[in-house]
Amino acid sequence: MITRLRGLGQVTTGTKIGLIFVGFTVLVALLAPWLAPYDPVATDADNALAGASWSHWLGTDQYGRDILSRTIEGGRFALLVSLLATTTAVVVGTLIGAVAAYYGRWVDGAITRVLDAVLAVPSVLALLLIVSVFGNSVPVLVIAIAVVYVPAVARVVRGAARPVLASGYVTAAKARGERSLPIIGREVLPNILDTVLVEFAMRASWVVLLVSTLSFLGFGVNPPTPDWGLMIQENRTALTVAPAGTIAPIVALSLLVVGLNLAADGLGKHFGVDRARRGVL
Repeated sequence: MITRLRGLGQVTTGTKIGLIFVGFTVLVALLAPWLAPYDPVATDADNALAGASWSHWLGTDQYGRDILSRTIEGGRFALLVSLLATTTAVVVGTLIGAVAAYYGRWVDGAITRVLDAVLAVPSVLALLLIVSVFGNSVPVLVIAIAVVYVPAVARVVRGAARPVLASGYVTAAKARGERSLPIIGREVLPNILDTVLVEFAMRASWVVLLVSTLSFLGFGVNPPTPDWGLMIQENRTALTVAPAGTIAPIVALSLLVVGLNLAADGLGKHFGVDRARRGVL
């Protein structure tokens, strides 16, 4: 496993391009307060729907806000929620999947039935229901999105852990009298780390789209906070007058999602974790 991780320097060009896209987007989001030429929420009614110029490279929206500044700042909310939600979903899902695979029998059956019940509910519908009841604060969004994706991660990890549990070193650990959690932590999880890494990259791309979808539907970030999904929703009616207000956040969002997908596919091929093993759920 360590050798395979060290071999990341030999990944394909597509994977490197994907990592560059993701790294660039994250770097811009981190440096947004210093890169944005204007206050992204400052309005100027006299300069509304202005075209591209030296003062405003991408023009302004219907409130006179600088589109470039809002696009630069717009990824911060989506990236924050996506990072926290994806990390939570992958960590919790990995633990649940590993426990289900280790104990098997009725424990595995009970966990699987619960996971199937959660998976039966459409993700967007479940999120809209939770946000409508508990609000759209960052903790609520993170927990809601994590709950939606934990079952899918758990099922993938459960499938990856089963062959490891049948290996000789796990049998030897059980024969030494080691307890279940140390065996899972020391023997199982390190040997499915490749699957977990690929799963993280793949789920992250879906979570980014889901967060932006919520903002587009009005259940994400509150105006006038800049956000890519909210920008698309606000500026779509002015697409023919000021197209940059809609196109710029779409391009930024696409850059991040394409980068994550390229990274996930490249890492999957590098580690030998194909889509059939991961399961597109």
